[in-house]
Amino acid sequence: MANGQWFPQDWPERIRALADGTLVPVVPKRAATVMLLKDTDGGPVVHMLRRRASMAFAGGAYAYPGGGVDPRDDDRHVRWAGPTRAWWAERLGVDETAAQAIVCAAVRETYEEAGVLLAGPTPDTVVGDTTGADWEADRAAVAAREVSFAEFLDRRGLVLRSDLLGAWTRWITPEFESRRYDTWFFVAALPEGQRTRNASTEADRTVWIRPADAAASYDKGELLMMPPTIATLRRLVPYASAAEALAAAPDRDLTPVLARARLEGSAVVLSWPGHDEFTKHIPVTATDVTADAEGAGATGATDGAGATGVTDGAGVTGRTDAIGGGAA
Repeated sequence: MANGQWFPQDWPERIRALADGTLVPVVPKRAATVMLLKDTDGGPVVHMLRRRASMAFAGGAYAYPGGGVDPRDDDRHVRWAGPTRAWWAERLGVDETAAQAIVCAAVRETYEEAGVLLAGPTPDTVVGDTTGADWEADRAAVAAREVSFAEFLDRRGLVLRSDLLGAWTRWITPEFESRRYDTWFFVAALPEGQRTRNASTEADRTVWIRPADAAASYDKGELLMMPPTIATLRRLVPYASAAEALAAAPDRDLTPVLARARLEGSAVVLSWPGHDEFTKHIPVTATDVTADAEGAGATGATDGAGATGVTDGAGVTGRTDAIGGGAA
């Protein structure tokens, strides 16, 4: 395999099971992930984390902070600023309750996994440095689900700044996957005075990297990524600043991207509509499937980000449960 595309080894078997009716698709869980951007002299860079190689799912793959919606993310007591819930419902293609939960999950997960908080004391302000011990205690409590995000905001006297997010794209985990997510990708700019930090044990490395450099490393097989991650990176390349990307977000198409699989001769053809580069022909014989899957797992294991990325000395984070469906 020439690039760093990752796919689970059990996909061919599960695809065949779906085709013959012995596999019932799992209902996808809603999720959110955030492409956090900051400007540099060389253009905008995006914050990415590398999942530990020991993780069962997408080990070694690069992704963004993100995760599943928490049942309490739809709490109507969440202190809110920016576009209304009704506006977000129309933009995301869901009802108001789900819209709040998705936006809240995006902000909460960014705080849990990167220590970056898109909230402020008033609708037109954002908190500054959030690296103190008291902030870390609050972040850990939210991540452990000891307090809801609504309770955290209320206790801090903060409002969620939904206007700091831009909805970018939406991907749904293939029907043949065992863990499925309906994931909304957002863009956001790193607030002034804040910085990312290590906030999880599930990532062994984090970088700030130019989207073009990350994409080039993927193409060389140096960075391992799943289709949603590299697809979103490519879409970020044209923008000269974080502000430009955010300004473009309202016009982005949020039609869900869902992988399709079909049998063609002696192979399973896996494709993502609108993203031809990810089309993959997977042999159906057991021997070839094993060899193909092992090759996919090995490619991209090398770490090429150090040469092209802008690293963050603080490190970061991340529980990216949603990446299987697109969250990153």
